Amino acid sequence: MASEELAQKLQRRLQLEESGAAAEGEVEAVKGAVAAEEVEERSCLTASAGAELSAKLCRRQDINEGAAQPRRAAVFNPYTEFKEFSRRQIKDMERMFRLYDSGRDGYIDLMELKLMMEKLGAPQTHLGLKNMIKEVDEDFDGKLSFREFLLIFHKAAAGELEEDSGLLTLAKLSEIDVSIEGVKGAKNFFEAKAQALSSASKFEAEIKAEQDERKREEEERKHRRAAFRELKSAFTQ
Repeated sequence: MASEELAQKLQRRLQLEESGAAAEGEVEAVKGAVAAEEVEERSCLTASAGAELSAKLCRRQDINEGAAQPRRAAVFNPYTEFKEFSRRQIKDMERMFRLYDSGRDGYIDLMELKLMMEKLGAPQTHLGLKNMIKEVDEDFDGKLSFREFLLIFHKAAAGELEEDSGLLTLAKLSEIDVSIEGVKGAKNFFEAKAQALSSASKFEAEIKAEQDERKREEEERKHRRAAFRELKSAFTQ
């Protein structure tokens, strides 16, 4: 009897030891899996960091070689970016841009620029046209966006174009007056800053004048409606 009880105790002890060993095995297996995941995650992060660093180095090399694509804001506002021009001047430039954008794609390509220069009476060679675009072609797409078109007049007003530049010829022959009180003729930073502030004030004055004009027109419409109601009531009495 005692031997049977002892045998049962030994068997139970053996079962407990085996279950404990199994549990320890499971724990070790879990630890191993976690460690493997951590190693894999660490390798992924390292690869990602390496790729990011590589991309930054490649962009830096492109910038140094002058072949980097610019990173500009998605929204372009000509009135805030080119404050040296009045609203009327920018609208005139936009009208001229649309006139020669015969493809209606928002760009002036090489052939459209060729036609523009011929219409202005200053035809250019194929190489000359390519050089004109290259001077302001920020995104290296071989054609002029409206912002790049405005840069022509910006550079002309700032005196940043060579006398024999085709872009300067374009600016001079167009009907848009770029000899304005802007950055042109500024001898130092402080003069340029003061003139930029003056241009900003002029811009604000034009906005206010447009608002006052709209208010005046609205008041006139109100008076006409009131007069019409009085006349109508006189006939209905």
